[in-house]
Amino acid sequence: IIRRRVRPQPPLFPGEQENWVDSRTIYVGHREPPPGAEAYILQRHPDNRIVSSKYTFWNFIPKNLFEQFRRIANFYFLIIFLVQLIIDTPTSPVTSGLPLFFVITVTAIKQGYEDWLRHKADNAMNQCPVHFIQHGKLVRKQSRRLRVGDIVMVKEDETFPCDLIFLSSSRADGTCHVTTASLDGESSHKTHYAVQDTKGFHTEEDIDGLHATIECEQPQPDLYKPLGSENLLLRGATLKNTEKIFGVAVYTGMETKMALNYQSKSQKRSAVEKSMNVFLIVYLCILVSKALINTVLKYVWQSEPFRDEPWYNQKTESERQRNLFLRAFTDFLAFMVLFNYIIPVSMYVTVEMQKFLGSYFITWDEEMFDEDSGEGPLVNTSDLNEELGQVEYVFTDKTGTLTENNMEFKECCIEGHVYVPHAVCNGQVLPGNLRGRARGLWPTWEEELFFRALCLCHTIQVKDDDDVDGPRKSPDSGKSCVYISSSPDEVALVEGVQRLGFTYLRLKDNYMEIVNRENDVERFELLEILSFDSVRRRMSVIVKSATGEIYLFCKGADSSIFPRVIEGKVDQIRARVERNAVEGLRTLCVAYKRLVPEEYESVCALLQAAKVALQDRERKLAEAYEHIEKDLILLGATAVEDRLQEKAADTIEALQKAGIKVWVLTGDKMETAAATCYACRLFRRSTQLLELTTKRIEEQSLHDVLFELSKTVLRHSGSLTRDSFSGLSADMQDYGLIIDGAALSLIMKPREDGSCGNYRELFLEICRNCSAVLCCRMAPLQKAQIVKLIKLSKEHPITLAIGDGANDVSMILEAHVGIGVIGKEGRQAARNSDYAVPKFKHLKKMLLVHGHLYYIRISELVQYFFYKNVCFIFPQFLYQFFCGFSQQTLYDTAYLTLYNISFTSLPILLYSLMEQHVSIDTLRRDPSLYRDIAKNALLRWRVFVYWTFLGVFDALVFFFGAYFMFENTTVTSNGQIFGNWTFGTLVFTVMVFTVTLKLALDTHYWTWINHFVIWGSLLFYVVFSLLWGGIIWPFLSYQRMYYVFIQLLSSGPAWLVIVLLITVSLLPDVPWAVWPGPHTKRVTLTWPPLAGLLHSHRHPGPAPHGGATGGQATSPGL
Repeated sequence: IIRRRVRPQPPLFPGEQENWVDSRTIYVGHREPPPGAEAYILQRHPDNRIVSSKYTFWNFIPKNLFEQFRRIANFYFLIIFLVQLIIDTPTSPVTSGLPLFFVITVTAIKQGYEDWLRHKADNAMNQCPVHFIQHGKLVRKQSRRLRVGDIVMVKEDETFPCDLIFLSSSRADGTCHVTTASLDGESSHKTHYAVQDTKGFHTEEDIDGLHATIECEQPQPDLYKPLGSENLLLRGATLKNTEKIFGVAVYTGMETKMALNYQSKSQKRSAVEKSMNVFLIVYLCILVSKALINTVLKYVWQSEPFRDEPWYNQKTESERQRNLFLRAFTDFLAFMVLFNYIIPVSMYVTVEMQKFLGSYFITWDEEMFDEDSGEGPLVNTSDLNEELGQVEYVFTDKTGTLTENNMEFKECCIEGHVYVPHAVCNGQVLPGNLRGRARGLWPTWEEELFFRALCLCHTIQVKDDDDVDGPRKSPDSGKSCVYISSSPDEVALVEGVQRLGFTYLRLKDNYMEIVNRENDVERFELLEILSFDSVRRRMSVIVKSATGEIYLFCKGADSSIFPRVIEGKVDQIRARVERNAVEGLRTLCVAYKRLVPEEYESVCALLQAAKVALQDRERKLAEAYEHIEKDLILLGATAVEDRLQEKAADTIEALQKAGIKVWVLTGDKMETAAATCYACRLFRRSTQLLELTTKRIEEQSLHDVLFELSKTVLRHSGSLTRDSFSGLSADMQDYGLIIDGAALSLIMKPREDGSCGNYRELFLEICRNCSAVLCCRMAPLQKAQIVKLIKLSKEHPITLAIGDGANDVSMILEAHVGIGVIGKEGRQAARNSDYAVPKFKHLKKMLLVHGHLYYIRISELVQYFFYKNVCFIFPQFLYQFFCGFSQQTLYDTAYLTLYNISFTSLPILLYSLMEQHVSIDTLRRDPSLYRDIAKNALLRWRVFVYWTFLGVFDALVFFFGAYFMFENTTVTSNGQIFGNWTFGTLVFTVMVFTVTLKLALDTHYWTWINHFVIWGSLLFYVVFSLLWGGIIWPFLSYQRMYYVFIQLLSSGPAWLVIVLLITVSLLPDVPWAVWPGPHTKRVTLTWPPLAGLLHSHRHPGPAPHGGATGGQATSPGL
């Protein structure tokens, strides 16, 4: 509500006070009311600074540390580190502190850099110049200095610095055009209107003399429910086709709608990460068990006095008097410290680096780049890369995702007569001229009214063109209008009716101008626009003709128009609509009613009251629209074709072969959507369609329909087992289910007894036995409900949702993986998604190739990390049985510290980035390979136990192999005896070489980078050991490892044992490398940025299926 300076009315009743405080009062230009005019309370509002950063210079260290230590693994290692500092432990605090410090530092640097970028962006935004009006003059200041109540001038192509109430414009009609691409992704121009009382203020002096008060609601984040949306200009939107506007700031800084929408999406966690956390808990239990066993055995061992207190190590009196339980607890903690390396702290950093670096392979993929739009794939989060290889359900939108959203006007039906214009597609006139025949018929009054309705009932803007003006903008002049709209349907309809003789010119001074068939200009005053929304599924305009007649024109989906019609040839038009829908065309119905002046006055009052309501504005507007849009007269219907996207059918077929169920969720009518599903091969000719629609439920009860469908799909379940994962079977009837939004509401609605589970379970059972499901007439929220229903079912399948419009955002956020299509409905879906692709066809490679490889790589990374840490710490456990459970460490401190950080970290990181167990071409050609890794196959308990026991086997070989060698060969050639550090170094050397060479055996795709890192890591270990032993740097001679490594290598038997133990340890892996699976082949890496960098090396060995040529070689299967 904006009003010139009058005394505001206080609340009429005491109960209204609550509503009063929910609004804010703004004094335009900070002109406070004169004394005594009203009770003036100064309200405090934030300045215009935007803060998207998480940290400041002062709180970065404490806040970042707090966030990092909320992770269980980090907190665990911190406790271990503190225990090492407090009590006498067998290992130095450095062994836990340094890896922890490395992990914390790397993560802090990454997060600090990201926050520095946010600070940089904030400063650029907060310091950009803004034009204020002060004392009748323009003043230039920084954006952050703007305050609520300031009057701002914005010029063309500038971005609005805050949320403004639109006061006046340089355009005579008081309108301006804006784009909101940075807010909701919609790239189209939208028209806004200045406040009626102030649109005549065009100069700085006029505006400065304005005395006005604004009452508005408190800030809300919803972009689509703003106060007086036609008067409100949002921060982040850009002014277009308008020289300048004046506005007053109502919401600033972090209270603007753009800032309130900064809130981050809920964190999604992949199935691999959940498995990883479960495995960590298992290893934590193993750690505690080891510590308990050793603590008990220590006191059993020390029960003999000569063992507890030998002559060479007598206890002091204070040690003898210490509490037994305190000593036992201290020993337990010491053993925990000794064995704590079984928990791999560096795994978290390695996994994060693998995900972050691996995500670039998607953005670098040239095959997923779309030449037409100039767009490539986007990765908004790298946390879900491996989830792309686990998808079981794909939920896809239809319009703009499966289809091109490229509308072509096909025909219109008026009073039962069909009109076919020129074929028009996005401004391009295709061959064929049927307009002459349409002109030859003498048009009835209803037909001309239909064409006028299509010319007037829309929100299209005409692009300004100085060379073309007025009636010369007709099709016959050789110059055509350029129409801009947020909906491709609207443009197709206006361009189509233009070929039938009626041309929309422009909106000027609130008058809509059209050219009729006689080339005469007709002017209609635009009185009201009842905007389209996805719930009503229709829009209306109220216009006044030159003769003074007032019309309401309404267009919308047939399901929302037919129930409101009281007159017209409904049966003929309904038949034509259904015929067009079966052919896959998008249909709209057009109706009208004439309003007498008194009726219009009441309509106007009703709309105005709803628009200025500070409470429940949306509900009141919906009720007003419902009241106005009734008792209509049906004029006709239109048919628009939306062509199927390139390779959409091939993509769906490949996904189904991969065992993925595809569901189509659309707002279109059933017949149109079903035709599209047949075209894209979601439904086949052999598919038996089952309907769960409102029409059928009206004939039978929901209970009966569900049980009948259930019996149908489960009829053969006794004799044949359906592949529940893919839903495809050659031996069984193929079923497809069609459900509409109203039927879904009934299924989801709780029954009278308070339960709704039975219907849901029955519905899910039917869906599980259908190869494909089509959900039509779906509202955006219902799309999310469907996804959530499947996601939370007892199998807990991994879901993926893909869509291109704002109405798909809810299901994209709900699914495990959300993919946005960078389409013509803006970028809101792409901005809210985890990944974005230019076309639906790119989903095939993203899942079947990238997803498959990501999952294989990270599952191997996780299992390998646990394996190499079992190899690392189990010999330490065995060593306690040979040192009287004295907590003596087997390895030197440097080896303990650097094992996970340096010696074994890079090879597995490179493996998890480069590995291709199967060639990319094979994965693309054979989608069924995707099933081999389904249901988290490589991180199941059986595989986890195998890797754990493999680590135990290797540890036993390392320890006892070295032990028996030392038992029989105790002296070197010069008579010296090997000590315990030499024994530990021997075990450690065999272990480092074994775990690294195992990775080399598992590597199927060799590049020079793999060679460099694997052999370089082994060389680094040898060089470091020589350095640490004082061979290279003599100043290290004071420490216990002096000359130990070179003494070990000087012994011939030690060399023999190293080679022998490595060979025995790798024996279980040799069969996998020698006898590969039948389908695995090798090709060179095809990601463009690495194509020239990497070189594929060929493995020796027999080629599968008659021989491999070129760069192909054998490799093990899954």
